Amino acid sequence: MRALPFAYLVLAFAFIYLPVATLVLFSFQGGTLPVSPFDGPSLRWYREVLSDDDLTDALVNSLFVATLSSALAVTLGFLAAYGLARHTLSGSVLIRSLLIAPITVSYLIVGLGLLIVVQRLGLGVSLLTVGIGHVVINLPLCFAILYASMGAQQENAERAARDLGATEAQVVRLITVPMLAPAILAAFFLSVTLSWDEFIIAFLLSRFDVTLPVEIWSLLRSGLSPRLNAVGSFVFLVSVTAVLILEILVFRKRR
Repeated sequence: MRALPFAYLVLAFAFIYLPVATLVLFSFQGGTLPVSPFDGPSLRWYREVLSDDDLTDALVNSLFVATLSSALAVTLGFLAAYGLARHTLSGSVLIRSLLIAPITVSYLIVGLGLLIVVQRLGLGVSLLTVGIGHVVINLPLCFAILYASMGAQQENAERAARDLGATEAQVVRLITVPMLAPAILAAFFLSVTLSWDEFIIAFLLSRFDVTLPVEIWSLLRSGLSPRLNAVGSFVFLVSVTAVLILEILVFRKRR
């Protein structure tokens, strides 16, 4: 009976990672078709990806949007969480519900709504509007993580600092932020990962300057190729790297 849980675990991991492993394997295909038999290994398609100006521009755009939108989402989420956790406000339950509610809304609905607002305001779609969209979808996640991390321990330390003469700005800068650093980093890296992979909002709210998922979609219209596998492998590598950094800097430090 001990073999049954192990077999289930192997099947679960195979179900999750077999498609990714296949993608990575055939990204090293030496031929022009991403199918068996495997002809490699070869770095041909990685060289082509890195020499493609459209793909490299899309990569830089994705990193730019993911980093800045995540930083803004974490900042706004922290301010909202701190205000609702440390101050008694009328209708605070309703406010928290409204802040978390966008998590349950489809990205398609959010993207269409933002597109309508942008058009009504006369703003052109661009990387700026993509970044705004990513802040909208990541802010509720950041707020939920940070609000859940603001416990009694931080509150007691903040109260002690005020009793010793610290101003509110000093309390936040010297006490709250350092104590919540693991939660802040977790919220930031998760937001970066979600923004990096997001397609629907980036597709609806961009035109000429696009992110990497949108560029991959445009390449898919011409069919599958080892070149696409190389791009997909690179996207997977960046996502995994973000998760590993999160594990090393945040979760292991907390343990």
